[in-house]
Amino acid sequence: MISQRIAIIGAGAAGCFAAANIAYSENREVIVFEKTSKALQKVKVSGGGRCNVTHSCFDVPELVAHYPRGKQLLRKSLYQFTPQDTINWFEGRGVQIKTEADGRMFPVTDSSQTIIECIWHEMMRNKVQVLYHKSVERIEKKEEVFIIYFIDGAIYEADKILIATGGFPKIEQYKWLRDLGHTIQPPVPSLFTFNMPKHSITSLMGVSVPTVTLKIAGTKIIEHGPLLITHWGMSGPVVLRTSAWAARELHDRNYEFQILINWLNDVSEQELKEKIQQMRKEQGKQLIDHKNPFNLPKRLWEYQLQQCEIKEDMRWGDLPANAQNKLIEHLLRDSYQIKGKTTFKEEFVTCGGISLSEINPQTMESRITAGLYFAGEIMDVDGITGGFNFQSAWNSAWIAAQHIAKVS
Repeated sequence: MISQRIAIIGAGAAGCFAAANIAYSENREVIVFEKTSKALQKVKVSGGGRCNVTHSCFDVPELVAHYPRGKQLLRKSLYQFTPQDTINWFEGRGVQIKTEADGRMFPVTDSSQTIIECIWHEMMRNKVQVLYHKSVERIEKKEEVFIIYFIDGAIYEADKILIATGGFPKIEQYKWLRDLGHTIQPPVPSLFTFNMPKHSITSLMGVSVPTVTLKIAGTKIIEHGPLLITHWGMSGPVVLRTSAWAARELHDRNYEFQILINWLNDVSEQELKEKIQQMRKEQGKQLIDHKNPFNLPKRLWEYQLQQCEIKEDMRWGDLPANAQNKLIEHLLRDSYQIKGKTTFKEEFVTCGGISLSEINPQTMESRITAGLYFAGEIMDVDGITGGFNFQSAWNSAWIAAQHIAKVS
């Protein structure tokens, strides 16, 4: 006889991981309701199809610093299920995890399918049911029981509910959660690329620079990392991380803003001047176009010389002072006007969601409605790229699973 019915809303990373961590019991029914036709879609496409499982940052205070929003909750929750616990969980089920040079961690197979199959196997072992095309219209609580009304007319009664839908792009989509008494922090996009319509640098699409410094003009937001030039503008980890930190501010600016790029990352103006003087002295007869002392990609170097009106036949020893000053400015404080953003539907991340003051970080249970739990991006928690968002999902889902499974 079933004495406990658990409903998990959302078959993404958090929802499925929670289901995988609720042990099977003859007296318990666990059903995952998914509004689309597929489960674990973000896991599948993340990290270019490799799944960036977590990050090799094992010090919790340092780890928390990688989250633009949610620090207060994470300071209390991340100790319960750390990146090391994530690694142990997967490796204990036969999935070996590797660390890359930048700290990102992936399955050694370099395939997200490995992660999907591992989670799915645990769900099936726990006899979890998954029902697709189940979009929630509203939820009511009557005494100790939740009644879930679906758009297709179906109804399900649950003793406990975990909301793990991921973030919604529009605040109207949170209405059924607001109706349960919860406050919603308005959602805005995070982790997006910068659009530069018809800018000449987009002709360099495909060119990447291993490490640059990127600053949002007029703010204190500065990031370092790889940058990729695309046919629509700029992308790469440094752009995505910057967009996360500046998500609300850039939304308020309607995604029209100025960025400054130091293509040489941490090289100072004095160091650059000294390097140019050295080139004049030691390589004066060399063509500037042919002798690139900064290890920039060839196409980018040639582009910068064109912007500074330095001709192909100019030698280092003949570089005029005004052209030198232009080159310094372009290499250290290259300015670009951004007009718009690009987000990718499958990897969409929102900042915003359920207000964290209304969630118990020790259990992930609602402080407003007993028996209602949250996990993953539905909460006002989001991290920069590098495995931090998945770590938050695994963490909150695992904690919620431990407490949901307890029979009241």
